Amino acid sequence: MTDDFTPAPSGSDELPSDDGRRTFMKQASGLLGLALAPPLVGQAERLTAMAKKVEGVSEMRLKVNGTVRSFKAEPRVSLLDALREKLDLTGSKKGCDHGQCGACTVLVDGKRVNSCLTLAVMNQGKEITTVEGLAKGEDLHPLQQAFLDHDGFQCGYCTPGQLMSGVACIKEGHAKTDGDVREWMSGNLCRCGAYPNIVAAIREVEKSGFKG
Repeated sequence: MTDDFTPAPSGSDELPSDDGRRTFMKQASGLLGLALAPPLVGQAERLTAMAKKVEGVSEMRLKVNGTVRSFKAEPRVSLLDALREKLDLTGSKKGCDHGQCGACTVLVDGKRVNSCLTLAVMNQGKEITTVEGLAKGEDLHPLQQAFLDHDGFQCGYCTPGQLMSGVACIKEGHAKTDGDVREWMSGNLCRCGAYPNIVAAIREVEKSGFKG
């Protein structure tokens, strides 16, 4: 047998020795390490630095329902999670967490936003309104009262998002017909199927002339 990794003669059943295999693997590993180490190490260092940066917490300030509130969170925290977990505003619901159900809808500078799809850090300095900010003390918002009057909710899980989208729908001038309401509220799903009641509630408030 040979001492290095020399192929056995053709037709021979003789295999390389253990020493020969070890020698070959050491040589191959050394060459491979020299060829790949610099870029791999550099990439690993960059990924580690990025991970540390993402995992770090920083102080944020959000103006929610007219009040500026501060909290500490990772830069990657969503607006929905910040509202629910950091500010204890649990009215906005986490449904699909993919922006497909509308349960997490809030108003940002007067425009409806799926709070699960936007980062809290990106909404600093903006006016954020959640369902908790609709009522004025004991006085319900007209749309909240209309939802009660028309039984616009059943299980109630989607109701906060429906209310916020409904308020925006009226302000945008998209509630002048039943068809308009159905079209512009189509991003808010109700598993209980209370759609006719929701449309009726929004249309009542729109007909009353309320725009606030």
